[in-house]
Amino acid sequence: MNLHINSEELNACVQCGLCLSSCPTYRVSGDEMLSPRGRIALMRQVQLEDAPLTNDVMRSFETCVQCRACEPACPSVVPYGHLMEATRHTLALKGKISPWWQRWMLSLLNHPRALRAGSVLLAIAQRMHLVPKRAGIGVRIPLRRSPLVSSGRDVYLFTGCVMDAWQRDVHLAAQRVLEAAGFGVTPTVDVTPCCGALHQHAGLIEKTRSMATAMMSALAPDAPIIVDSAGCAAAMKEYGHIVGTPAALEFSQRVYDVQEFLALHLDKLPEVAPVEARVAIQDPCHLRHVQRVHGATRTVLQRYVTDMVELDDDGLCCGAGGAYSLLQPEMAEQIRDRKLKSITRALPDVVASANPGCSSYLAAAGVRVCHPIELVDAALRGRRSV
Repeated sequence: MNLHINSEELNACVQCGLCLSSCPTYRVSGDEMLSPRGRIALMRQVQLEDAPLTNDVMRSFETCVQCRACEPACPSVVPYGHLMEATRHTLALKGKISPWWQRWMLSLLNHPRALRAGSVLLAIAQRMHLVPKRAGIGVRIPLRRSPLVSSGRDVYLFTGCVMDAWQRDVHLAAQRVLEAAGFGVTPTVDVTPCCGALHQHAGLIEKTRSMATAMMSALAPDAPIIVDSAGCAAAMKEYGHIVGTPAALEFSQRVYDVQEFLALHLDKLPEVAPVEARVAIQDPCHLRHVQRVHGATRTVLQRYVTDMVELDDDGLCCGAGGAYSLLQPEMAEQIRDRKLKSITRALPDVVASANPGCSSYLAAAGVRVCHPIELVDAALRGRRSV
């Protein structure tokens, strides 16, 4: 089967194995087939030797978290994300992955009213203790949401789909902090309801491309686009690759993670008394390994908390992986267990994580989690504890 992988990208891997220690599925399984090196070897066999898609091969591809931690570890700069994206795209077109029910659920993300209505029903079920623990939903889904109101046109604040429905308080905090730095903020709300990141993970690249094109048309090219979800920002920064046009590349260059943007304008933020808390930073994979701007979180946060501590797992994945924790619950839990041990060793009062999937999945395991921007907002509002 032709997986439609770029041959130069596929041949870039020299099978050195330096990626192994960075791969969460290999770390918990010890199985070579569940490593980047093993998966690339299987891609070559399928594409170049017409090897069959056996159950073991499919398991290898499907259990990849797509955290892309192997990329910064690779001395040959193998674009593993592109390889897995092409593989999953072909498998989705062939009906091998992403079944109808997953596609239907993903279709709701581009229909904000339906998503909000469904979220209210889920919030009610959550309060009645009807949501199973394996769902990994640790955040308390709100029954009502405070409105997002534009305060100017200096920057856009991308609000997205699930995060806006479940964690709008983070958007409100981000807007207050940006305004405290002197920026007028236009929340995107229903104008651009979804970035297509989860569709990209599922191999539904045409849907991602369609959403990207719609967003590029909706957001005039006159302001930076600030994103407080690491997964969304990572996808939007790759629109140049996904859509493949100069306009898409130009658009992607306007996208900033909220901490990344604030670190560039730190002098504009007020100096206030910090929040008295020991904060452990959990870097979402798509902030650390794809955007590679995780240092900005520390730059901003160190001014607004009294004690900031690093985890000792060198940024290993938490197991959330977008919808991964739902589709591969056993593997996801094993990966999360390693993260929980690292958090326990850090003895934090709270864990700061800049991605809704990570924060929800960790909270489901009993971790006290907040977004880094919420800590900055708390300090600016005069709160001394969290």
